[in-house]
Amino acid sequence: MAESIVATKSYNFALRIIKLYKHLTQEQREFVLAKQVLRSGTSIGANVEEALGGQSKADFRHKLSIALKEARETSYWLRLLKDSDYVKPDAFKSIHSECDELIKILRSIILTSQQKEKNS
Repeated sequence: MAESIVATKSYNFALRIIKLYKHLTQEQREFVLAKQVLRSGTSIGANVEEALGGQSKADFRHKLSIALKEARETSYWLRLLKDSDYVKPDAFKSIHSECDELIKILRSIILTSQQKEKNS
């Protein structure tokens, strides 16, 4: 079976989020926002995995839509962490660009899936 690009990217992103969580809790002593970004950032990949094992095309799209919502939420927490000076601008730019890429990929897959279903 071919490797899913979105699954790989969301997994690698989750690993970065875990490292960020460790930094925030151990170095910055920030726990509330750290927990929020950990929850939403790791949920993206979990929902992608669920989508890949979906029972139907509708289930596939539904799970990817949840992953997209989690990615948007993660973007919010990352911006908040940057604007409250918990994350430095350079570190933010790097991880947030990955988050934006995931958002674009997920949107594209969802739209393509919807169009294919309408055309069938």
